[in-house]
Amino acid sequence: MKSKKNLLEQLNSLPHFSKTAVVQLASQAGFAESTVDTYISRFLKHGEIIRLKNGVYVSDNFLKNNKNDISYSFYLANILRTPSYISSWSALQYYNLATEAVHTFTSVTPKVTRTYKTDAGTFAFQSLRKELFSDFSLVSGTFDFFIASPAKALFDLLYFKTGQFRSVTVGEIEKIVDEVRIDLDDMERVEKERFFSLMKKHCHE
Repeated sequence: MKSKKNLLEQLNSLPHFSKTAVVQLASQAGFAESTVDTYISRFLKHGEIIRLKNGVYVSDNFLKNNKNDISYSFYLANILRTPSYISSWSALQYYNLATEAVHTFTSVTPKVTRTYKTDAGTFAFQSLRKELFSDFSLVSGTFDFFIASPAKALFDLLYFKTGQFRSVTVGEIEKIVDEVRIDLDDMERVEKERFFSLMKKHCHE
């Protein structure tokens, strides 16, 4: 059906979309809203669109064309859990501070911890106290995304690794950093100072 093909072509141009977006496009094409669920089901069945989570989709075509773009993966992470920002291992790798390959896109959120396993990758979200949900910025480009600063990314990683810094003393900070194989000498001086400042606020003397 030509109109169905036209609808899919419009979806192919979107980095992600919701059922509401499909309803709007379908309405413009003259479809009845009652048929939208049927079209979504058909597109899913034939692998023409991919479900990222309930109510959030991306076309298979768009995903294939952008899956290797890290900024697109980070963009999707921000979409899957809002608010959230890229942090921990994924952010450290982005800043070339992590030496090992990272296969899960890691973020933090003030909401509950959750993981989404999708055709676009595995997206892990760890719950952080609201007062610590800070020190991140927006990276603008083809795909915009929020990401922690290098200092905060390492802080967040250790926050979860140590169980919120339970029993961690200031003198143990560098030892713990060594254990996760992060070389602080690779971090810019301002970020390094910011990291130690953050850690000293939450570690025992």
